[in-house]
Order: sequence, then structure tokens, then C-alpha cells
Amino acid sequence: MDHSYSTTNEHKKGQHLTYDERMLIQIRLKDGKSKRSITREIGCSLTTISNEIKRGTVLLYHGMVKRYKPSTGQKTYEEHRMASCRHYDYLSKKEFLDYVEKHFFDDHWSLDACAGHALRDGVFTREQTVCVKTLYNYVALGLLKIKNINLPVKLRRSTKLHRNRSNKKKLGRSIEERPAEINERQEFGHWEVDLVLGAKSGRDKALLTMLERKTREYLMFPIPDKSAASVMDALKKLREDYSEHFSDAFETITTDNGSEFALLSDIEKTAETLVYYAHPIYFM
Repeated sequence: MDHSYSTTNEHKKGQHLTYDERMLIQIRLKDGKSKRSITREIGCSLTTISNEIKRGTVLLYHGMVKRYKPSTGQKTYEEHRMASCRHYDYLSKKEFLDYVEKHFFDDHWSLDACAGHALRDGVFTREQTVCVKTLYNYVALGLLKIKNINLPVKLRRSTKLHRNRSNKKKLGRSIEERPAEINERQEFGHWEVDLVLGAKSGRDKALLTMLERKTREYLMFPIPDKSAASVMDALKKLREDYSEHFSDAFETITTDNGSEFALLSDIEKTAETLVYYAHPIYFM
């Protein structure tokens, strides 16, 4: 470019205009360039250029001429930046903050108690105070003599997030794939499997339970622990007992997503029985 105010570095999206870019706007307006051409040259939006020209335009020659001045645009920009930053009531509420510090250290009041007494006793009006949350923010920012170490409850407060994790594991075929007619309980051979834990001891013994959906026939097998291997050992023994009739008596097995049933779908490798894993809201 043949002018002294060239934008050698491309204007990045989201950045504010610089003083050099404002000078370029002034030059291009004097050259009779349109706002769109200035937009393309600087590399910002048309709205940015329009707003900048509006805020930097002044009246000259007794109000007869309007002209853009980069110095005016820069000054207006800086004033707006000063007004946009976050302001604290620290200085205007200094008397109240001194009150809080005094009772915190002398009377061992909490920040909540200091704010509450100030209003309840009529020492300060609400406009003369700040809220309790702001007091804690002032402590965190180091604006008060009170430090975080003086607030043991705050230091002990848990900040862990609690999340409900549903259907975290996918161990096999989902219950949503199970034929709908099974819900009608008109056909024998569809079982629900669960695990019952006994009283805790040196080895946590458990009971493997099986409930047939139509007849409500109930089977129960003691197993040494709640591991997936123990569950599979019990089902392998059951399969040996039923021999070639196992797949007829146990057409489907439905269970939950517990780790103790992680190997249950292996039954499908040696039998025609289908295994479905239910979501917590489905399993009954």
C-alpha cells in the first residue's frame, strides 16, 4: 500500500480497532472510499466500521460539516472501555467493611453474621452494605484483612461436582432390542437375573437369583462372591443340568449392567439363549 498507515498485520476477528486502523479509516474516507471497501481492507465487519465512524464523527465549521476524527474515535473507545469494566463498591462501602473486619476478629462473627447484624440492628442500610457473596469475593481478592485461612469452613467446603451417570457400561445387547411380546408374559422361557448380597464377612457370599416372567418360577444359587466369574460358574452348572434342553427352558435372560454380569453374554456362544442388558428404569 502507498500510505503510511497500512495494516501490515491482518485484523483478527474479535479484536478492537487500533489507532492506526482509525487513521486508515480517516484516510480512506477522505479518498471517497465506501464503508464496504474499508471493511475489506481492514478485515473486520461492516457493523464495526459503521459504529466507529459514528462514534468518531465530529461537527466542524460551526456545525456545517461532519468529519471523522481518529483521535475522537480513540477517546470515545477508551471512555467506553473504562465504563465497561467491573466496578467494586469497596471504596464507597469502606465504613461497612471496617465494621465487618472489627466484629470478625473481635467478636468472632462469621461474614454472614456481620452482614446480618448490620442490617438487623440498623447500623447500616442495605445501600451502605454489600451482600455476603461479595464479602467472600473481597476476601478471595485480598481486599480485606480477613484471609481465606481465617475461614476454615470455606476451606473445608467440598467443591466436587456430583454427576448422575446412567448406562455407563454397554456389556451386550440392550433391552430395547428385546421383542415386545416378552413384556406380555404369555410365553415361558424368559428370565430375569439378579444378585443378592449377604451380610458382609471375610468373603462376601452372594445369591444368584433367576425369575421366570410368565410362571414367576424362582431359582436361587449360592455363589462364593459377587464376581463375574462366580456368576458364570453358576450358570455353566445350570446349563449342564439342563443339557440340550437349556435353550428351550432359557430362551432369554435379562439383567442389569452390573460388573458381576459382564461375562453373561458369553452364554450366547454355546447356546441359543439371548442375553439382554436392561437400563435401571426398565429392570424390575
